[in-house]
Amino acid sequence: MASTLHKTITTVGLIFIFHAAYSAAQHRSYLRITDQEFTSLPVDIVVQGILSLFLTMYGVMYIAGDFKEIRATEELQSKTWETQRNLPSFYCFNHRGKLLRPHFHQ
Repeated sequence: MASTLHKTITTVGLIFIFHAAYSAAQHRSYLRITDQEFTSLPVDIVVQGILSLFLTMYGVMYIAGDFKEIRATEELQSKTWETQRNLPSFYCFNHRGKLLRPHFHQ
């Protein structure tokens, strides 16, 4: 289960990501106001964005818990072919076939 520390780390990381995005937007608007050419973001905004991304990823990985294998073969490896094709949700017992049976009256 996720601890309070990991939830806090994720929250702080997300706040820092939003702050980096806001800083980037502010920088762009400053450049427009001063009629300067946009070449790149300042280093502090880039570093803040990258570090907050890794901080958020670290927290999310611990909150998510154990990951399952993507390949279905790992999960279905112990099942036989007959049990894999067995789909009870598609069973239909109320169909027209019962009308085709011969009716024997005694």
